[in-house]
Amino acid sequence: MQTDLADWIKDTPEGREADRILRKCVHCGFCTATCPTYQLLGDELDGPRGRIYLIKQVVEGHAPTERTRLHLDRCLTCRSCETTCPSGVEYGRLVDIGRGLVERAAPRSIGDNAKRRAIATLFPQSDLFGLGVKAAQALRPLVPAALRDKLPGQIPNAGPWPAPRHARRMVTLAGCVQPALDPAINAAAARVLDRLGISLVEVEGAGCCGALRFHLNYQEEGRADMRRVVDAWGPEVEAGAEAVVITASGCGSTVKEYGHHLEQDPVYAERAARVSAITRDLSEVVAAELPRLEPLLAKLPPLPPGARRMAFQAPCSLQHGLKIRGVVERILAAAGWQLVQVPDGHLCCGSAGTFSILQPELASQLKANKLAALQSNDPALITSANLGCMTHLATGTEVPIKHWIVALDERLAALPAA
Repeated sequence: MQTDLADWIKDTPEGREADRILRKCVHCGFCTATCPTYQLLGDELDGPRGRIYLIKQVVEGHAPTERTRLHLDRCLTCRSCETTCPSGVEYGRLVDIGRGLVERAAPRSIGDNAKRRAIATLFPQSDLFGLGVKAAQALRPLVPAALRDKLPGQIPNAGPWPAPRHARRMVTLAGCVQPALDPAINAAAARVLDRLGISLVEVEGAGCCGALRFHLNYQEEGRADMRRVVDAWGPEVEAGAEAVVITASGCGSTVKEYGHHLEQDPVYAERAARVSAITRDLSEVVAAELPRLEPLLAKLPPLPPGARRMAFQAPCSLQHGLKIRGVVERILAAAGWQLVQVPDGHLCCGSAGTFSILQPELASQLKANKLAALQSNDPALITSANLGCMTHLATGTEVPIKHWIVALDERLAALPAA
């Protein structure tokens, strides 16, 4: 695609990156076939090709409008289009640039700003969010439906966290909402890795990974969150932590790109790149240890026939953001589950960070479609790799939904402690 960037942006880091990405796009339209919002709305501007055209207009000097912002807001940033694109267009990075520019040039309404600021203030602060969850559970009937649906009926018990005792040591992210909504996830990861000879530790003070504020277009605040995480993990990384292990793929896809997000920061660029380089999704770590895990699984009795069928919901952040496909399924199959087929598994469930709160109608349609696909082959259990997807989907089905590491930990619980 030919470009002619406006003078005010063409020699900036944002401009150079936007120009590089835009020039890769050949407007073939393959991306529209896998775009969830285009499939629902049928509007070219609600698909990747149309949004790329809108961003191209902005960087070439055309003033963005509320309509421009609407179409960019409706993007889930699922990055399914990146998986489909034959030209390697880095759409996720381009839409980050476009949203930042439009946010500055086309101010939002007071009400819209207030809603987004409330989310950006409450959600990333784990202590404050935890108090909010307890209050919302106590006052559940009074909570707006879009938020009420996100509340679990009961917070799972985390269970014991093994004390660090192994020479192999890895760091994990507590995150912002996960400790309040499902503390069992990281604890289960720690127990499974402990059986494999790896100590998993959380570092106090790391907090939110930065994705939430960044994708609400408070991009500098999001980068500040990223810097705080890099600072918190610094001593562990310097002491030789083998990896940064992320249990929520939505966070993982952001942490994996810290090096990109902070590359213009002379103080943090190198340290952020180092963190990104050692970041691993939990599935990658467990899959690498399968030769040690499989002998443990062989000691377990087979799953009852009625409990064997499982549907795995592959989050967009895992399959499109981190480009990890089939790895969790391989682990779960080794543990004795029968993974059933999930039609249109590449499509987003509609959670997408705060999308389900800010775009509830579209999110509801996507959730219904995803649940129909997940349940189409009668699973006894649905698993996922991202808390946001789990909480979004849980209110629409009677089939239990768990993080895959929790299911695996429960499977291993019959073994004596390692």
